Amino acid sequence: MPTVNPRRWWALVVLATAQFMVIMDTSIIGVALPEMQRDLGFSPGDLQWVFNAYVIAFGGLLLLGGRLSDLLGARRVFTAGWAVLIAGSVVAAAAQTAWVEVLGRAVQGVGGALIAPSAMTLLMVLFAHDPRELGKAMALYGAAAPAGGTAGVFLGGVFTEWLSWPWVFVIYIPIGLATLAATGLLPAVAPRRGAVDVLGAATVTAGLALAVFAVVRAPEAGWGSAQTLLELGGAVALLALFFVVQKTVRRPLMPLGIWRVPRLGSANLAMTLLGAAWIPMWYFLNLYLQQVLGYGAFASGAALLPMTGLLMVFMTAITARLLGRFGAKPLIGGGLLVLAAGLLWLSAVEPTGTFAADVLPASLVAALGMSLAYIPAMMAAMSGAPQEQAGLASGIVNTTYQVGSALGLAALTALATSRGADRLGDLPALTDGFAAAFLAAAGIAAAGGVTTLVAMRRERTVPADRPREEAEEQVGV
Repeated sequence: MPTVNPRRWWALVVLATAQFMVIMDTSIIGVALPEMQRDLGFSPGDLQWVFNAYVIAFGGLLLLGGRLSDLLGARRVFTAGWAVLIAGSVVAAAAQTAWVEVLGRAVQGVGGALIAPSAMTLLMVLFAHDPRELGKAMALYGAAAPAGGTAGVFLGGVFTEWLSWPWVFVIYIPIGLATLAATGLLPAVAPRRGAVDVLGAATVTAGLALAVFAVVRAPEAGWGSAQTLLELGGAVALLALFFVVQKTVRRPLMPLGIWRVPRLGSANLAMTLLGAAWIPMWYFLNLYLQQVLGYGAFASGAALLPMTGLLMVFMTAITARLLGRFGAKPLIGGGLLVLAAGLLWLSAVEPTGTFAADVLPASLVAALGMSLAYIPAMMAAMSGAPQEQAGLASGIVNTTYQVGSALGLAALTALATSRGADRLGDLPALTDGFAAAFLAAAGIAAAGGVTTLVAMRRERTVPADRPREEAEEQVGV
C-alpha cells in the first residue's frame, strides 16, 4: 500500500503555482512588447524573440528536464529550476539592451524546462495511492496552465499600464523565493542510476530550436527561399539524427520503447494541435481587443477574465468527473472540436464589432473546448508510463504542447501579416488578418479533434507498476 503524504494538498498548491507561473511566463510579456521595443531598441523583426527565446529554450530542453528529474530526483530538479528561473527574471528585468533581454528570457526558459516535468513527477508520486484523488489533483494542476496563460495577459496589462514593463519579470522573484521556501512540503524522490544523453539532448534541442527559428524567419526571408529551406532541412536532419542516437546509445534521453505506451502518440499529437490552436487564439484576441476595439492594456487583459473563470471552474469541478465517466478519447476529440467551433465564431469578427457580440460568447465556447481537452490529453499521455519514466512522459507531453504553440503562433502570425495584420490604424485590414488567423486555428483544432476520434484507441492503459483495476479507474476506460 503506497504511503499517503499528509501534506499532499499543500504540496499541490506549490506544484500548481509552479505550473501557473511557468505557463504565465509565455504570455505575460505580450502587452508589454511595445514599451520594451521602444526602451531597448528592438527592431520590428527581432521583437518576437522576447517570446520565442523563452519558448525555444523551454520546449527544446523539456525532454532533458524530464530525464534529469528521473535521474537526480524530482524535488532536487524542481528546486534547481526555480533558482534558474529567478536568475533569468533578474536578468530580464534589469536588461538595458535587446540582447540581454533575449538572454534573460532564454534563461527563464531553461528554468521552466526543469520545473515542468519534475512538478508532474512529484504530483504523480503524491497522489498515486488513489485514482480519485489523482484525478482531482490533475484537474487543479491542469487548470493552472491555461489560467496562467490567460492571467499573464491580464497581469501584463496591469503592470504595463500602471507600473512599467520590467515588473512583468520582477513578479517572478518574490514568488520564486516563496516557492523555494516551500519545497520542504514536496516529497523526496530517490534518484535513479543512469547517465545523461548529452548528444541526444543537443540534437533534439538544436533541431526544435532551428525549426521554430525557420518558421519565425520565413515571412521575412520567404517560405520558398534557400535560407528557409536550408533551415528547415537542417532541423529535419538534426531531429533525424536525434532518433538515430536514441537507437544506438546505451542510455538514451528518450528510449524509443516509451512510444509503445498505449495512446502516448495520439495524445501527444492532440496536445501539439491543441497548443497550435489555443496560444494563437489568445494572442490575436488580445491584439484585436487593443488594436481594433481600442482597449487599453488593462482593459484587454480584464476582457479575458471570463475565459479564465470558465477554465478554472470547469477543469476543477467537471472535467475530472467526465473523464471518469466517458474516458479520454471523446473528451479530447470533442474538446478540440468545440474549440474549433469557438475559433470559427471568432473568425467572424468585424472592424466595428463589440466585446459582448464578437468576443465574449465565442471566447467562452473556445475556453469550454480547452477545458474538455487539456487534462484528458495530459492524463492519456502519462497514465500508461511506468513510474520510473514519469518524468520522461511528462517532458514529452509538455514538449509537444510548447512546440505546437511556438510553431502555430509563428505560422499564424505569418498568415495574419500577409492578410493585413501589420497595417496599424487600418481597422478593416487588421480585422481581416486576425480573422484569417482565427479561421486557420479553427482548422488546426478541427483536424486535431477528428484525428483523435479516429486514431486514439480505447485500449486499457495499464502502467507496469500499477494494478489493472486502478489504472482503468483512473483513465476512465
